[in-house]
Amino acid sequence: MDERALLEMADDLYGRPLPEFTAARDRRAKELKADGSDDLAAAVKRLRKPSTAAWVVDLLVRRDRDQVDQVLSVGAALREAQAAMEAGELRALTRQRRQVTAALATQARSRAAEEGLRVTAAVADQVEATLTAGMVDELCGRALRSGLLVAALATTGVDPMAEADVAAALALPEALGFSATPREAPEPGRPDLRVVPDPDAAQKAVSSAQERVTEAEADRAEATEALAELDAERSRLEARTLQLQAELEELRRRTGDVEAECEEVEEEAAIVEEERDEAAARVRRADADLATAQEALERASARS
Repeated sequence: MDERALLEMADDLYGRPLPEFTAARDRRAKELKADGSDDLAAAVKRLRKPSTAAWVVDLLVRRDRDQVDQVLSVGAALREAQAAMEAGELRALTRQRRQVTAALATQARSRAAEEGLRVTAAVADQVEATLTAGMVDELCGRALRSGLLVAALATTGVDPMAEADVAAALALPEALGFSATPREAPEPGRPDLRVVPDPDAAQKAVSSAQERVTEAEADRAEATEALAELDAERSRLEARTLQLQAELEELRRRTGDVEAECEEVEEEAAIVEEERDEAAARVRRADADLATAQEALERASARS
């Protein structure tokens, strides 16, 4: 399979408006299969629909590439310099970095609005977290530049993210090192005030509705699969929680038994200590009696 061709197809698909992704992906996979490119068709079909936050960041990378590159370059310079900086300088740079990422996140929301997508506060937070991750982590920065994110990124920058974790947020693992194709903003066209009847309007409406149904079905299938995976993970965690609670109760019971036994041993040790003191006193008295008896014996022997 031609990996470069797959990356270019992914670049085209992830550069489209978010609502069009699933239908466009399925059409491309169908065309490839019809042409006999079964492996490539299967790979395209497996491409995941990006989350809203990931799509917004991908859009920003394509629409404002120079600005994104500049911000990521600043982040790289800060990473190199922060080792030699004092705490006060680091705090100032951290504030500056937050201001830069916040401004870029606002720009991303504006770009999304131009595409007709309203960004919620929660999505905006994920967008800003992804941009911050790109600044503080080299691998995240490379992933961000690819324009092929399917999930938001998040890291504090204290420890570098593992390559596997970064790759999991990408449409393709090979996207690390790939650069998204810049995309111009759509030009507003002049309104056409003429009313021209379209003889195929009904058929087009049916086709459009069918595409929306297909897309909705695909989205539901993806969501159902994700829900099933999460349900399974929840069941596993619940079972593990019950197991740990049982182990904790057993440890508490054993702790009580050990504490009771410890108290008994301490009491026995105190009694033995008292008896030892008494025995030591008897030994001292016996030593004194023995010394007296020996002296008496010596005197008697001398007189005889």
